[in-house]
Amino acid sequence: MTPGPTPAPTPGPAPDERPGPTVHIGSVTGSAFAVGDHNTVTQHQHVGPTDETQAELLRAVRELRADLARFVTTDTTEVLDAELVSVADEIETAGAAEPGRLGRLQRALDAAGALTGTLASGVAVAEALSALLGG
Repeated sequence: MTPGPTPAPTPGPAPDERPGPTVHIGSVTGSAFAVGDHNTVTQHQHVGPTDETQAELLRAVRELRADLARFVTTDTTEVLDAELVSVADEIETAGAAEPGRLGRLQRALDAAGALTGTLASGVAVAEALSALLGG
């Protein structure tokens, strides 16, 4: 018996010409992931306010930031907004803003007093700070 013809090899990429791995991701919610070599994932937990006083400050801070966005930015309001962001971030991630951060916010609020004293949200932040700082 004579062997039949040998089938021709199927053409394809050479081993060193193969395309790299392909990753397809649909949508992801509430998760963190990394793809590839030497990647790291940092996930920030949002704890939320630890008590009602911190919750009230967080609400007032958010309202004041929204109100400030309606005005022309100055150096003073820019500093105030940065302190508002820092306080909000700390309450959301740690549960409470530390006294040092609250003191910096108080000083920035005082510096912008001509504007913030006329806004209900500015008064609310001042009252919440007073309750937390005892003054």
